[in-house]
Amino acid sequence: MGETQRNDRRRALLIAAPRLTAWFAANRRAFPWRESRTPYKVLVSETMLQQTRIEAVLKYYERFMKAFPTLRALAGAPEDLVMKHWEGLGYYSRARNLKKCAEICAEHHDGKLPETYAELIRLPGLGPYSAGAVASLCHDEAVPAVDGNVLRVLARFFGDARDVRLPEVRKEAEDVIRAVLEDGLVSPSLFNEALMELGETLCAPKGKPQCECCPWEKICRAHAEGREEKLPYRSAGAARAVEEKTVWIFICGGRIALEKRPNTGMLRGLYGFPMTEGTVPDAETADTVLRDRGIAPLRVLPFGIAKHVFTHKEWHMTGYLAETEKPVPGFSYVTAGELANSYALPSAFRAYRDRLAAGR
Repeated sequence: MGETQRNDRRRALLIAAPRLTAWFAANRRAFPWRESRTPYKVLVSETMLQQTRIEAVLKYYERFMKAFPTLRALAGAPEDLVMKHWEGLGYYSRARNLKKCAEICAEHHDGKLPETYAELIRLPGLGPYSAGAVASLCHDEAVPAVDGNVLRVLARFFGDARDVRLPEVRKEAEDVIRAVLEDGLVSPSLFNEALMELGETLCAPKGKPQCECCPWEKICRAHAEGREEKLPYRSAGAARAVEEKTVWIFICGGRIALEKRPNTGMLRGLYGFPMTEGTVPDAETADTVLRDRGIAPLRVLPFGIAKHVFTHKEWHMTGYLAETEKPVPGFSYVTAGELANSYALPSAFRAYRDRLAAGR
């Protein structure tokens, strides 16, 4: 994109900004992190909201903030407890980074988040979007906060058919927003949040955009050209690798076996049901497999199939419930109540946890 086009986009966005902020002021939704806003609340909410809809996040946010109301509370909490209160959101590395961030702030920043983008971006887990969100929404710093919602809104507004996955497209979006904010005619906090809100509501990714309600209906290029449902263009990502797994539900004396996964790889450091590579085709074969490994089950029952989709791979799982007279060495055995209340079980195992809870 040339300099002339960049300047044209800056001017267009600058002219459009008052309509957007006026719309936001009239239609702003109430959320816990918007009321009595603090940098910590914004950081937690924005971390949770990455790749997750607001409606799905609300219950997790309230649960997490009740357990860890301040950065210092989060910094001092055991990691397993933090993981338990993150359970269901996925992307557990974000929770770990959030805790690391809290520990650094407790030690070096008097238990508070730094106020500037330049300092925030150095903290673990804070990328350009999260740092920009905290700096702009809480301190009105003139920095962009560009996520997928904002990229979609700008692609439609400018009629830009380029691939939004390209780093240069994101950088140009950040540059044009930064130029508008540095102009000083619009509040960075108000403008950034209004852009996010537009992308989460009227200019949503799925279904037909609600153009008739949009403050930019008359000035949106994609709408004028009838291309609003065709933009943004997003290239297909690489095909997910499929991995076959066998999940073992070991029961001994009414207690359930869990294994803590290694500190590297998928779901690192989290508790889950024991799992082996490959598919065991039936209960009879499963019984033989266990006996070959020195495990003498009282009985082995099929426990269903399940699939879990990660960003870059899929697990296709076949489960077996095996009752044993003695605990299988190497695992932690917990009660059903402890499994429900004390251990963060990744959503990859949710189908098997739910079947256990239902007594199937």
